Amino acid sequence: MFQVRKRDGFLSNTITFCDLVYHNVARTIRKSHGNALMSIIMNLMQMIIFVLAFYIMFSVLQLRGAVMRGDFMVFLMTGIFLFMTHIKTVGAVSGSEGPASPMMKHAPMTTSISIAAAALSQLYIQMLSLIVIMFAYHVLVTPFEVQNVAGVMMMILLAWFTAVAVGVVFLAIKPWAPGLSGLLSTIYQRANMIASGKMFVANTLTPQLLMMFDWNPLFHCIDQSRGFAFVNYSPRNSNWEYALWVGIVLLLIGLMAEFYTRKHASASWSARQ
Repeated sequence: MFQVRKRDGFLSNTITFCDLVYHNVARTIRKSHGNALMSIIMNLMQMIIFVLAFYIMFSVLQLRGAVMRGDFMVFLMTGIFLFMTHIKTVGAVSGSEGPASPMMKHAPMTTSISIAAAALSQLYIQMLSLIVIMFAYHVLVTPFEVQNVAGVMMMILLAWFTAVAVGVVFLAIKPWAPGLSGLLSTIYQRANMIASGKMFVANTLTPQLLMMFDWNPLFHCIDQSRGFAFVNYSPRNSNWEYALWVGIVLLLIGLMAEFYTRKHASASWSARQ
C-alpha cells in the first residue's frame, strides 16, 4: 500500500533516459521488418532508385552539363540525401507514439523518449545508407572530392533537425485531429518533392520563382550543402541561419503544444488514432 519514492540524481536520470532511447531506437528500426538489417537495406534501395531515376531523367533531357560544373552524381546525392533524411524523419516523428498510446502505460516510457527514438533511428538509417552509397560510388565508379565535408554534414544534420521540429508539430496536432495531422504531414512530404529544390540550382532562379521556394528550410539546407560540396559554387539565394531559426521556433512551438496535449490526454483518444 505504502511506497517510498526514491529520488534519483541528474546523472542517474540521464543514463536511464539514454538507455530507454537506445532500446526504443532498436525497436523502431525493427518495427517495419523483423530484421533491422532489412530496414536499412530497404532504405538503401529507395535511395539508389531515387538517384538512378533522376540520373536517367537528366541524361535523357540532356541537362547534365547545364546544372553545375563538377561531379553530377555529387549534385544529385546532395539533394536526394537531404531530401530523404528530411521527409523520412518528419514521417517517423509525426507517427511516433503519442500520450494516449498503450506504450505510455509503462512507467519509464514518455513521449520525449518516443520522439527521440523515432528521430535518432531515422538519422542512423539515413547516415548509414549515405556512407554505403558514397563509398560504393567512390570505389566502384569514380573517385570524387567534396570541398568541405564538415559543412555538408552540418547541412544534413540541420535538415534532420528541421524535420524533427516539423514532425513534433504534426505529432502535437495528432491527438486532437488525427486525420488532419496525417493529411498535413502527407501534403508537406509530397510538396517537398518540388519545393526542396533538389532538382535545380537555386542561383539560376528568378526572383519570382525564388519566392515559391525560399520559405522552405530544406531548400536552404540543400542549396547550402552544394555550396560546401562544390568549390566553384557560391549559394547567394539561401542561408543556413534561416533554416536553423525556423527549426528552433517550430521545435519550441511543437514541444509546448505536445506538453499541453500530454496534460489533457485521454485514454479514449487511442481509439481514434
